[in-house]
Amino acid sequence: MLSGLDHLVVTVTDMGRAVDFYSRVLGLDVRYRDAQRVDLMLGDTALRLHQTDTDIAPISATPTPGSLDLCLRCQLPLDEFKQHLEALAIDIELGPVARQGANGPIESIYLRDPDGNLLEICRPAAR
Repeated sequence: MLSGLDHLVVTVTDMGRAVDFYSRVLGLDVRYRDAQRVDLMLGDTALRLHQTDTDIAPISATPTPGSLDLCLRCQLPLDEFKQHLEALAIDIELGPVARQGANGPIESIYLRDPDGNLLEICRPAAR
């Protein structure tokens, strides 16, 4: 019946700051849909940014910046990604640590975006 995820909405307080973080720190491609909506492309899936003070309908009942907990797959070895974060002075909250992903064991690093959303960056665990 369902086949995948098209987009996920991330509520942010400052569109420019969020676009900078997700593009510069995480390397996502930016697509401006209109003045109020920006898509950050992750393969064929989008993280769609909505700023809190814009009037976009329909929206979730209680859109709240900082309430997202998202796990993103990384192509780089986590040690290289960790070095990238450190070079940009991005705080690493935890990791690398062993976790269980949707398709098996993963290794993860945790950090936060400018709104406080928890971002888990993962790679399949070595077998």
